[in-house]
Amino acid sequence: MPEDKKNDSRPKRTRAHNRSPKTAPGTGSALMAEKPGLKSRQAAAKILAAVVDRKTSLDGMLDQEHGNPAYRELNDADRALVRAILNSALRHLPRIRAAIDSLLQTPLPEGARALDHVLTVAAAQILYLDIPDHSAVDLAVEQAQADPRNRRFASLVNAVLRRLSREKDAILDKVKSIPAMPGWFYDRLVASYGREEAERMSASQEVPAAIDLSVKSDPAAWAERLGGMVLPTGSVRLGTFSGAIPALPGFSEGEWWVQDAAASIPARLFGDVAGKRVVDLCAAPGGKTAQLILAGAKVTALDQSSSRLRRLKANLARLGLEARTKEVNMADFQPDELFDAALLDAPCSSTGTTRRHPDVLWTKGPEDIEKLAGLQERLLRHALSVVKPGGLVVFSNCSLDPREGEEVVARVVGDGEDCERVPITAADWPGLYDAITDRGEFRTTPAMLPLAPPFSSGLDGFYAAVLRRKRA
Repeated sequence: MPEDKKNDSRPKRTRAHNRSPKTAPGTGSALMAEKPGLKSRQAAAKILAAVVDRKTSLDGMLDQEHGNPAYRELNDADRALVRAILNSALRHLPRIRAAIDSLLQTPLPEGARALDHVLTVAAAQILYLDIPDHSAVDLAVEQAQADPRNRRFASLVNAVLRRLSREKDAILDKVKSIPAMPGWFYDRLVASYGREEAERMSASQEVPAAIDLSVKSDPAAWAERLGGMVLPTGSVRLGTFSGAIPALPGFSEGEWWVQDAAASIPARLFGDVAGKRVVDLCAAPGGKTAQLILAGAKVTALDQSSSRLRRLKANLARLGLEARTKEVNMADFQPDELFDAALLDAPCSSTGTTRRHPDVLWTKGPEDIEKLAGLQERLLRHALSVVKPGGLVVFSNCSLDPREGEEVVARVVGDGEDCERVPITAADWPGLYDAITDRGEFRTTPAMLPLAPPFSSGLDGFYAAVLRRKRA
């Protein structure tokens, strides 16, 4: 929904100006003046540690009001640099680690996590960002010297990174075949999709995520006006873009909102909902709610978070749309009157969104997928209870793991008592035939929808199925 998004972009080349050490009068001790750019690298290393070691959400750490203190004290330009470093580091972390390891005569000492993060932040700049190598090396050495835990390794940092700079073309070629995701997740993709498709999904992590818009009407006209193209979903994909989303024509007038093309699919699977009562069970931030309203449905939107519900209301207000809202955990929701249809975009591991959120694969693990799959099954069974006999439930999420999608639906439908699957017809989705499974379910991956520049290929990984509650 209307969450401001920008294409990943490389920071402009900047020079780190060295300052000579200042000597305190009468002491002879060297007091190093802080070098420009040091605080941004220190912030990046601290946030990387929070994500990788403590499984903390990157979005939360980068929140401008409540995020990491080291990040919040930076100016806008340095914040942008930190985001670029972290996105590159997390997106290429297995390759960066392999590159660093190849240059070490012996492994880093046990527990030297802070040192590892200093090296990773610098290597991300040298290998993947348009930042002068000497600046990345120099500031990494400064980081090491400023941290008592790492001070004795400053010369090692200098030697490893200088060699990485000299040999980076050969090293990049050597590590390019390493999957750009954790081994546990890549292995699950191979098991579910086959090695060739898993490799394509891994490669897609290097392609910047697109900016897609859902428009109120006339996608072709908005595509022409915004320099975009119309996708098979009816979404408008922007081409090369820089700047702020709210500055684009039509934003302030509420003519469109930001929504990945794959995320726009579930709300369209109901068919004609004009005049029908539809409940959006996990509604915030409201993109799917808006779609249902525009389709003519009488929508009740639920969310258990008051802050997320406020955001949904604000988004709908900008779009000039209205829905009945209710702050409640959907698992506890008992309607006075059953609905004609329900949309359950269920909580999930979000592994289909890693091009936008590269921290996901480093903050989640197999145990999270198992827990979420169990939660989704309980929520889906409850969703079926809030619709009339004969009513539809669309179940969806943005996970790539079948454990959270196909297997959940197979168990619920397999019981055979309460519901049946309503197959999705490929003929209704020209341009997305490959996304319709043999069972008549939707399964998109980031490797689908190849497009020519200036348009970014791919879309979020998404799963969706349509179920009908059986009549008594």
